[in-house]
Amino acid sequence: MRVVVIGGSGHIGTYLIPRLVGAGHEVINVSRGKREPYTPHGAWQQVTTVVADREAEEADGSFGRRIAELDGEVVIDLICFKEDSARKIADALAGRVRHFLHCGTIWVHGPSAQVPTTETARRAPFGEYGIQKAAIEAHLLDRAQRDGFPVTIIHPGHITGPGWVPVNPAGNVNPEVFQKLAEGSEVALPNLGMETVQHVHADDVARLFVDAMASRSAAVGESFHSVAATALTLRGFAEAVAGWFGRQARLTFLPWEEWRGTVSEFDAQLTYDHILHSPHCSMEKAERLLGHRPRYTSLEAVSEAVDWLVRAGTIKP
Repeated sequence: MRVVVIGGSGHIGTYLIPRLVGAGHEVINVSRGKREPYTPHGAWQQVTTVVADREAEEADGSFGRRIAELDGEVVIDLICFKEDSARKIADALAGRVRHFLHCGTIWVHGPSAQVPTTETARRAPFGEYGIQKAAIEAHLLDRAQRDGFPVTIIHPGHITGPGWVPVNPAGNVNPEVFQKLAEGSEVALPNLGMETVQHVHADDVARLFVDAMASRSAAVGESFHSVAATALTLRGFAEAVAGWFGRQARLTFLPWEEWRGTVSEFDAQLTYDHILHSPHCSMEKAERLLGHRPRYTSLEAVSEAVDWLVRAGTIKP
């Protein structure tokens, strides 16, 4: 099939596009042309790249038409963050595409309530990112039910893999936390370290997109989580990372207001977002409807990223 991927040069696309090419699809990657994939792959030589500035072209009303004119049987949108943007692309593709797949986020759920959280759980997002993604999901699924728009939504957790810093045991992306655990230094965690994070390897997200394409009839009109099968407490995560370096984690615990004063405002905000959500999402639906199981545990996914940080010299054991 002819597959158009919008924003295919990032975390997910690094793995998704080679998988699509390997499956025999004709692939068109639409991007700003300013980023190389995180991991080189020969499959990119068979990919047609279309350079486009989504924000500018949406402003002048040309982006949706441009995507539609690429005549993709399947369109995968990895970089849609506003409801208005989702409405425009859906309007342009209605009646012209066999399958439209949108990349959402588990942040549509807001704080965890009853865990593991299923796709049917009540939406209570907070923050602009989660609120907009939930609005996009609601609009696209309504169009699926009302007009037969062939959409599937994939909600990843904390995407990780070689090439970038993963969410760390303090709930932010400061590599210093990994460095301290690697060298045996003391690490302070907020509260009692019992909040959770839930990573997913970028390749597992890519696999789920491909599995949804392969099981279109079961996937259309549905949302699916894409996370590792289990979540990690901050404390357990820190202890595991220290163990990779032959260390025993030296942890202290501080009340939130005291802890936030020990880090930058940027790090504090990221941590707050992660611990307030404390995700623990279920993968049962993807297995039941699509036969999909993540290949990586949370720790396996993070371990690959940490190994890359060591090789890059960012972490010095």
